[in-house]
Amino acid sequence: MNQKKRQAIFDRLAETITEPTTELNYSTSFELLIAVVLSAQATDKGVNKATVKLFPVANTPETILALGLDGLKNYIKTIGLFNAKAANIITLCQQLLEKHDGRVPETPEALEALAGVGRKTANVILNTAFGHHTIAVDTHIFRVSNRTKIASGKNVLEVERKLDKWVPKKHKKDAHHLLILHGRYTCVARKPKCSLCVIAELCEYNNKWVMAHII
Repeated sequence: MNQKKRQAIFDRLAETITEPTTELNYSTSFELLIAVVLSAQATDKGVNKATVKLFPVANTPETILALGLDGLKNYIKTIGLFNAKAANIITLCQQLLEKHDGRVPETPEALEALAGVGRKTANVILNTAFGHHTIAVDTHIFRVSNRTKIASGKNVLEVERKLDKWVPKKHKKDAHHLLILHGRYTCVARKPKCSLCVIAELCEYNNKWVMAHII
């Protein structure tokens, strides 16, 4: 795929997806951090159902620590892997208070040093909370990038590096959410909705027209 076609793809996605942002509910960078940690191998909808009850009670490192491990688990027990996530969040809150005055840090190194925070989570926080031009490659972005041939790669890091290199500068900030939302609602895993896709004739997915007839 050439750069002219990539430009056209992102132009069309941006025209169609007018509010490219996360579907996680949050009001502070700390709430976003907790929500993203909880979202690993879970749906945004499921996380929102838990945090709508948690955040009014505890939405700072201090108040979450005051809940204690068992108290926190009671709020997030509907989310997959909640035991491990609760333990990580308690440690994360302690780290924020001890090393960052309770604030969410704004560098990838500091974020990735927090319990339960990997490269993908750090990139989400940097992009969504702080406006950095980072792209966190999740399953949706990995699928869309490879299927369309925007940025083919055998692993998430390879795809991330190619996207970082090839996404047009004007779309760099929103590319993360443009690709996620396109993958979540149009370029879905099992039966992509090619007949409804705004980038169908630009995409280089070999089976797209077959899939269009199936839908």
